[in-house]
Amino acid sequence: MFKKKILFLLFPFTLFTLKAQETKKGILNIKKIGFLYNNANESNFLFNDKDYSYSTDTYKLQAFYRLGNWKSFDFELIVQPQVQILEHQLINIHFVTPADDNYQEKRAEFTRLKTIHLYAFELGFVLKRKIIKKLEIQANIGLGVATIDTRSERLAKGFTFIENGSLGCTYQTSKKTFLYLGTNIGHVSNLNFKSPNSGFNILGYEIGFSYLLK
Repeated sequence: MFKKKILFLLFPFTLFTLKAQETKKGILNIKKIGFLYNNANESNFLFNDKDYSYSTDTYKLQAFYRLGNWKSFDFELIVQPQVQILEHQLINIHFVTPADDNYQEKRAEFTRLKTIHLYAFELGFVLKRKIIKKLEIQANIGLGVATIDTRSERLAKGFTFIENGSLGCTYQTSKKTFLYLGTNIGHVSNLNFKSPNSGFNILGYEIGFSYLLK
């Protein structure tokens, strides 16, 4: 089932990439393709919530589109379908209160360490500026829709949203290849479409590789 869901994400992304390459002009012309890995957790100087533990390994496919420039800044759009593999465990059993239905069963369920999968489609909006000849600094804001396959005391199973903010640097390693290193802050919640919706907050690092198509 996990492999089928990955293929479900990859198939439309591949078709979209091939279709975009047929367009010689305009926003549908892909500038670069790439891959990004992100590792993050809630145990950090910003969040460090004692009620639960939560960590993620995220794998993103990326298609980069040039949106334009203003003065010394460049603007890009990144289309990035992704899979997030999450490790979660409730630490404070009293987070689930007797007011909750079947609270004892929920405490037993949520205090077990769980592996959760989140599948998302995210759009990243990037602001870049060249520092030296082959080095650029960039800021990225990402918004996406997702589905999560396992419930927890903080988030219901099913439809949810992801939000990400990143700051990092891209270095041109050859004529057509680029290496990205950055830090990321993220949030997952469902905007109260379902209950519970306490959500998750994370901070981590990310590394990416991209290839120039032209």
